[in-house]
Order: sequence, then structure tokens, then C-alpha cells
Amino acid sequence: MLEKIFKLKQNKTTVRTELIAGLITFLTMSYILVVNPNILGATGMDRAALFTATALASVVATLFMAFFSNLPIAQAPGMGLNSFFAFSVVIGLGYSWQMALTAVFIEGVIFVLLTLFNVRELIVRSIPNTIKNAIPVGIGLFITFVGLQNGGLIVRDENTMLALGSMADKHVWVALLGLVLTAVLYYKRVHGAFLIGIVVATLFALALGLVQVPEGSLVSLPPSLSPIFLKFDWSHIFTLDMLIVVFTFLFVNLFDTVGTLIGVASKIGITDKDGNFPQLKPALLADALGTTVGAMLGTSTIISYVESASGVAAGGRTGLTSFSTATMFALALFFAPLFLMVPASATAPALIIVGLFMITSVVKINFEDMTEALPAFLTIVMMPFAFSIAQGIVFGMLSFVFLKALSGQFKRISIAMWVIFVLFIVKLVLDAMRVV
Repeated sequence: MLEKIFKLKQNKTTVRTELIAGLITFLTMSYILVVNPNILGATGMDRAALFTATALASVVATLFMAFFSNLPIAQAPGMGLNSFFAFSVVIGLGYSWQMALTAVFIEGVIFVLLTLFNVRELIVRSIPNTIKNAIPVGIGLFITFVGLQNGGLIVRDENTMLALGSMADKHVWVALLGLVLTAVLYYKRVHGAFLIGIVVATLFALALGLVQVPEGSLVSLPPSLSPIFLKFDWSHIFTLDMLIVVFTFLFVNLFDTVGTLIGVASKIGITDKDGNFPQLKPALLADALGTTVGAMLGTSTIISYVESASGVAAGGRTGLTSFSTATMFALALFFAPLFLMVPASATAPALIIVGLFMITSVVKINFEDMTEALPAFLTIVMMPFAFSIAQGIVFGMLSFVFLKALSGQFKRISIAMWVIFVLFIVKLVLDAMRVV
């Protein structure tokens, strides 16, 4: 039955490989179960209910991806968008969290309509090849940066903004052990190299006293959703602020998801010469439906997680990997203490090595043509430096249109690209209005 649903033989994979890949994806992104409730909880939302909403939304959205698109990509509430939800919309603008949830719900519905009418697919297909080749590279650096921070190898510094972590930090040694072990196991083609590395690094962290074995029962019923379930506020639906908030959610979600889908699909090897792939539309629909359901459950915008690349690196090729990840999130509802025991430093090596795998498409970029090279370069460097996949794509595409137009290469700019260009400018204006 699994073969019929997920086409395992056609994708040259096995049930065991897919299940392990799904577990690895879950472990590298399970931090969202802790971080999302903490961020959204700053708005006054019930943190216990947010834990349940985060897990359930991740389960539902990832199952959408598994069965609609048959891709090994997991979904969960997006980092960045949850901060915008809490600190800009609620705390900054002074609106209620119910109003913010309403904006997320509206965004999800709009995304469903845009997907059904092929607008989102048209946008993805209009992205120039040089940008599509740059996106996986930028995501690779982005993932590596996250991994280095999680492992304590890179830290924030008051003078230089970023600095090398201290070797006195035990988490650094946990990350380095996991990194070396995972790399050696991968070189020796040991199945489950990433999972073994995470487990050994966690045990090492336990021995160093960095984590504790949970006391009491590891099994508990999940907290009730009732404080945040379907709590919408429609009183501000026709205000300028609601327009700006919805547009921002739309904008960041669209290009975060596009970047992740293109980047992960390229590593699976299912993209054509133009960087497109057959499952694009169902994948976008899964993302849109995930956001809509997530808002109903009581959490911020759902996105496709770039950490999915860790599962792909471990051999994940089909929706069975996503199904496995969704199952882990479902189990986390009842075994939260056990899953949350894994420290970020233990999953950091997987992210760093995945970053290495992601940068290989840089050789496809034409660095001899400045109008191709600079947009690609800006796409690559702005993702880690701005800490945003979406902003990397914005800088890349804006510079592409400017350079091609000013150099007289108008035929290289499609109508869709001009429309996207105008929308980007509108987004910048709206951002400026919000600041003022």
C-alpha cells in the first residue's frame, strides 16, 4: 500500500530510509514546539494551548504535503512570521492577537485561491534560472548559519555583531563531536548517519550535564486548544493596517515557501532544466491549506521548512518522509519531555552538513555575465545576512530587472517578472508606511 501511495521504487527509496529521514527532519525542526509558544505567548495567548496548536498545525500541514505532492517537505509555523505576528502586529501596532489570527486566516484563503488559479505557480515559473540556481546556495548558507548558531560556534557580539563561540562552551564540543561523527559515517555510507550523529551528540550532552532526563512520566495528554481555537476578530478587516499585515504575511510566506520548494526539489533531483518540477502546484496548495488550518487552530503562518533538506540528505525522496515527520509531531503531543530533551547543539551538525550539500548548484551560475551574476550573488548572500530566504529572493529579482532593463535586455524580462517587480516596490512602500 505504501508503494502505491508514495511510489517508493520509482523514486529509488525504501520504507526504512523514508522513516529515518522523516525522524531526522523532525529532530532538526522540533525546536519550533518550544520556540513558537514562547514567541506567540508574548501576546497574551495561552502558551500551553499554543504548544498543542503548533504540533497539530505541523501534523496537518505536513500530511497535506505528504499526500498532495508526495514530497519530503515538512511544514510548521514559520520563524520570522511568528515574530512579526507577536512583536509587530500585536505588541507594535497594538492590535489583539485575535486580529492577527484573522489576518493569517485571510492570507491562507487568498493563497488557496491564488494557487487554484495558478497565480503562485506562474510566479515560481517566471523566476529566472540564475535566481533558481542561486536559491539552493543561499539556503545552504542560511541553514549553515543556523546550525553554527545552534551549536554555539557562532555567537552574537556587541562589537562585531557576530563572533566565534567560546571553546569553554560545552555545547560547542557537542556540536563538533556530532559534526565529525556524522561526516565520517556519511563518508562510510552508513545508513542513518544523521540520526546516529544526533543520538550520540545528545548522549554526550547528557553526560556533560547539558540536558537532563525528564522526571516523572514521559507520557501526558496534550493541553486543550479551547483558549485559542477559532478566535477571530473581524472588526478591523477593512482597515489599512489589516491590508499591510495581510500583504506582509502573503509576501514573506510566498517567497519563503518558493525558496524552500525550489531548493529542496533541486537536491532531490526532480527539477527540469528551468528549475521547475511537476509537484509544484499541489505543494503550493498544501502550504496554503496549512496556513488556513493553522490559523483556525490558533497559530501563525505555516511555511515549508528548510530543515526538510536534512531529511533529503538522509535519503528522503517521497511523501513518506513527510508522513514520518508528521507522525513524530503527533507523538510529540504525548511525549513532549522526551523529544524536547534533544538540545539544539545536537541537531546543529545535521544542518551544517546539509548546508554543504545545498551549495553545489553554484557551478550552474554564469559569473561571466554581470547581469546574471550580481542578482544571483545578492540572492545568495542576503539570505544568511538578512536572515530571510524571502529577502534574498527580493534582492535577487529586483536587481535582475534593474540590470536587464538598464542594459537594454528587455526581452529577458517577462511580463510576470515586471508584475512581481511592481509588487516588490509596493511592498517596500508599505514597509516604509508602517515605519512612519
